[in-house]
Parts: sequence; C-alpha cells; structure tokens
Amino acid sequence: MNGNEKSYALLNDPFLNKGTAFTEEEREQYGLAGLLPPHVQTLQEQVEQAYRNVRARESIPAKRHYLMNIFSRNRTLFFQLFEQHVKEFMPIVYDPGIADSIRNYSEFFVTPQNAVYLSIDRPDQIEKALLGGADGRDIKLLVVTDGEAILGIGDWGTNGVGIATGKLMVYTAAAGIDPASVLPVVLDAGTSRRSLLDDPLYLGLHHSRVDGEAYFAFVDRFVTAAESLFPGLYLHFEDFGRGHAAKLLDRYKDQYPVFNDDIEGTGIITLAGILGGLSITGESLKDQKYLCFGAGTAGCGIVKRVCTEMEEQGLSKTEARSRFYLVDRQGLLFDDMPDLTPEQKEFARKRTEFAPGTDVSTLEKAVAAIHPTILVGTSTCGGAFTESIVKEMASCCSRPMIFPLSNPTELAEARAEDLIRWTGGRALVATGIPSEPVVYNGVTYAIGQANNALIYPGLGLGTIASRAKLLSEGMISAAAHSLSGIVDPRQPGAAVLPPVSQLRDFSETLAAAVAAEARKEGLNRAEFADPEQLVRDCKWEAEY
Repeated sequence: MNGNEKSYALLNDPFLNKGTAFTEEEREQYGLAGLLPPHVQTLQEQVEQAYRNVRARESIPAKRHYLMNIFSRNRTLFFQLFEQHVKEFMPIVYDPGIADSIRNYSEFFVTPQNAVYLSIDRPDQIEKALLGGADGRDIKLLVVTDGEAILGIGDWGTNGVGIATGKLMVYTAAAGIDPASVLPVVLDAGTSRRSLLDDPLYLGLHHSRVDGEAYFAFVDRFVTAAESLFPGLYLHFEDFGRGHAAKLLDRYKDQYPVFNDDIEGTGIITLAGILGGLSITGESLKDQKYLCFGAGTAGCGIVKRVCTEMEEQGLSKTEARSRFYLVDRQGLLFDDMPDLTPEQKEFARKRTEFAPGTDVSTLEKAVAAIHPTILVGTSTCGGAFTESIVKEMASCCSRPMIFPLSNPTELAEARAEDLIRWTGGRALVATGIPSEPVVYNGVTYAIGQANNALIYPGLGLGTIASRAKLLSEGMISAAAHSLSGIVDPRQPGAAVLPPVSQLRDFSETLAAAVAAEARKEGLNRAEFADPEQLVRDCKWEAEY
C-alpha cells in the first residue's frame, strides 16, 4: 500500500477518522496534507455543524440518512453528536425511525457499516466472516438478529441487520461502550416475506426461511464460533421469531453471558415501570392483577419477569401465577387450547375459574370479567385499548397502570393523552414510543417511555465491566430495581420511568448495581473493590 492509499484508508476508517479535525501536525504525519480543507475544526465545531444539518432536514428518514452517513465515516463525531442530543435523536436513530430504514435497506444500501452477514447456505464461512468483521478489534459485545420479528413490522430477513446496528449505537451513546469493541451480525436463514423474495433488489437469500434442525445447527455454529473467537463475549439476541427466541435463550443462558432483549429487556423495563408506579401509589406488587394483551415473545417475557419478582417478594409460584391473565387472538388463553406455545401454557387459566357462560373471548370482555389493575399491551393492534375498555378498568381500580407498549406509532394500543383523559388523570402510563407530557386539569403528566434503551445499555455495561460468566436473574432484578429507584413519586404527574434525556447518567448507576450483583453471586471474572469506579473506568468517551 503506497502513501496515498494509507492516507485515504485512514480517512475511510470510521474508528480512526477525524475528518476536518485532523491537526496540521497529524496531516503532515499521516500524509493528509492537501487532502482536507485547510481549516482545522474542533470536535465541538463539527458537532454544531452536523446538528444544524440534521435540523435542516424535515423528515425523519432524511435526518436518519444524514446521521448514518456520519456514522459510516466518523464514529467519534457521530457519538458525540448523539450523546448531546440523545432524547431528540433516539427516535431517529432507533425506534420508530429505524422501521422505515429497515423496510428500504436493500434499495438504499451503500455500505455494510462494519456488520457481518452470515448465510445459512454457507455455514462454512461463519468463522472467517466473524474474524473479517472484527478486523483485529477486541470484540466484547455482539448484537445478532435473524430478522424474523423486527419491531412490530415482521419478517425482513437481511434487511433486519439495521436493528443490530441501531441497538449497538444505543449501547455506546447510553452506556459508553467502545464502538470499536462491538459487532452487529445478521443470521440470514431466508425470509417468509413474499415481497422480498420477489424483489430483485433484495440483498438477502432468495428462498423461504429454513427451520428445524438445520436452523438450530446454524445458530449453534455461530454461537460456538463467536464465543470461541471472542472470549468473554456478551451476546445480545434481538428480534428473533416467536418459535425461536425463548428456545435459543434457554439453550445458551447457562453457558454464556447472553441476553434476549425481546424476552428479558422488555420484561425488565416493564417491571421497572410497574415498580415505579407502585412507588407512586404505595401499593404492593403482590396485590396486583396483571392482564397481558398480546401473548407473544415480548408479552410472555414480561409476564415471566414480573411473576419472578412476585415470587422474590414472597408469593409461592402458584400464588404468583394466579395473578396473571393472557389475552391473545383467541381471547383469554385457557390451558385446554391446542395451539399454545410453551411460554403461554405456563400462565394459561382453567375454565373452571370462571362462572359457566362467562364470555372472555375479546379484550373488552376479559377486562370486564377480570378487573385487572395492570394492563400491558404488546399486541401491535393499534387502538386496541378503547375508551370503554379503559373506563371499565378504571371503574374498579383507583390508579390503573396502563402500558401500551407496541410500536411503531400506528401499532400502539392507545395514546397517552387519551388514557389520562379517559381516567380523569388517574392512569399511570408508560408507552412504547416517545410521548409528550400531557396537561390535564392543570397538572402536567410526564409520560415514561418503556424503551428498552433505559435498561439494556447499563445491563450490558455492568456485565462487560465485571466480565460476568453469565447474566443471572439476580443481575436482571438489580437492573430493574436500580432504574425504578430513580423515579421521584412526590412529583405531581410523576412518570413511572426516568426520562430518556438522562439515559447516560442512570445507565452508569444501573451498570454499577449489575456489577455489584455479579460479584455478590461470584460470577465476576474481573476483580474490583468499587463497582462505580469499575464502570467509570470501563466507559469510552467520544473524543479525539
């Protein structure tokens, strides 16, 4: 490689490139003289310039496209910009803005953005591809998806790689995890989306999804290779389908530090929101009656997490399970239904619990029969929490907790302002999408966003910093309690969760709690006396 090639390689390396911030001395040293405009900018000047460019773009897709260009060219600038405007940029960089990007990923493809694309048709390439993607970097965190259940928009195959890239952006912006130590991966096992298979521009495999033994062998080979190539790796599974997510988590959770955001992350953030709500009402978790609408991977994962917490607070397994009701397409789920998943069977009810003739075939009828105190939606059925349903729930509960968690916006079960208005300001609300504060009868109600980004970055940072052998139930519980403890219940209209704008600060607090719990359980491989200092020392700063 000649001098000019090395110079341009530096300018095209997003982990090393400073762009116009290369000093005069660096330009001479690295052969960049004359390859950049002469004025040397500071990082902050670059940030201000980039921010003006973002604001000048009117649509979210246009803003995201500009930001992704910066990400592809200069990680330090991107993350300094993201950190300074985290609340504003989160819905652009991640959900809901990422949904449109995923739908159009193949058509707009320009650069692989340091992701690794693994094909079920070429399992022999897995090890080589992972090494090539790492390119000599010390990989500590890997987010992997197979693209089967992206957000609420379904199977997008290789287009779903953006969800892995986006998740890792949040890890760095929120928790300071070094972007050079992360790797996004997509496992392409095919797709069931006909429009992709018929699209000549689609960049993934053009055949239907492979399942069964071949699928699990593919994932096994990937996990084994990744954990062998990158010792101590923290492995994050994202947006796997209902038939695979729980099985894969169970398959690896006792061998490696692995995390499934849809099962565990959504469960932790929802539990944290419930605990935050209970700190406002002064009630006990053990006295709540929980109704889940949408009993898929996320819904059942939340139920299992909250049930485990009830057991830890003193209820027997049988007593805890009796507090939960699952409603899906069939209505209330009963244990004699033939098509239940293993996760649904665990919480399905017996018909003898209800008087003969009781109709619980719809959400509205189930709410009327059960009178829940907590209603959580993971159904992707937009508008499902109607005024009549909400008022029925509020008639039997002084401070109903109502969490419409589905996203993007058009799939949310209800809007926060409607829930506040329909309950006369009594509802404790968390939403899956960002919601503006609601003013009602002179009180401003802050609306907590049950965004997994409030949890998973700090959880990952604490696990990575302590070099934990596994991610335990105790570490997960420590994360939820740490987050709920940040809520100020004395504030009129207080939110049940802290704001995304404080993400970086409380991610550090959460990480320290997770690291301390890892040490308490003897799972840490890093020796440390002070978990707070351990976490601070582990964080990467976006600076030249």
